[in-house]
Amino acid sequence: MPQGFRYLPDFLSVEEEADLLRGVEGLDLHPFLFQGYTAKRLVASFGRDWHFDTRTLAPGRPVPPFLEPVAEKVAAHLGLRREDFAELLVTAYPPGAVINWHRDAPPFALIAGLSLGSDCTFRLRPQEKKLQTRGATRSLVVARRSLYIMEGAARSDWQHSTAPVAAWRWSVTLRTLYAK
Repeated sequence: MPQGFRYLPDFLSVEEEADLLRGVEGLDLHPFLFQGYTAKRLVASFGRDWHFDTRTLAPGRPVPPFLEPVAEKVAAHLGLRREDFAELLVTAYPPGAVINWHRDAPPFALIAGLSLGSDCTFRLRPQEKKLQTRGATRSLVVARRSLYIMEGAARSDWQHSTAPVAAWRWSVTLRTLYAK
């Protein structure tokens, strides 16, 4: 895996996952829109909110209380403060949903993702086209209740995507901002 990518299986307990999924059920999720395209997933953003159409970061909705314990746990694991996470994004993926190749929005530095409900195949490939050779793509199964972290080269020099999911999957993505 690229430098700056870390993976921790079983980061969450079965009980922590169940608590998060109960909280997610009460959220008002909406279709993810990207440059006029409606993706096959539902999202809710809290804290700061990146707007793809204007390429700006704006204040978003307050973080729901049920997300605070997991944000604290991830922050503690990473040696960060909870308030270092500028955005918490909850995403629901119905069967067949994918995430196409991309890098996260420019203002975000560290990306931490929690996988809930089911596993997915997570893929990484070099950002630079000439390095996207046969065998350059890295894949791993991101299991439910796991945590992955992307920072440094994994964040800036690599793209990531997910293969179609077989069953409903949810994620909580926590992002920090680059220091100004």
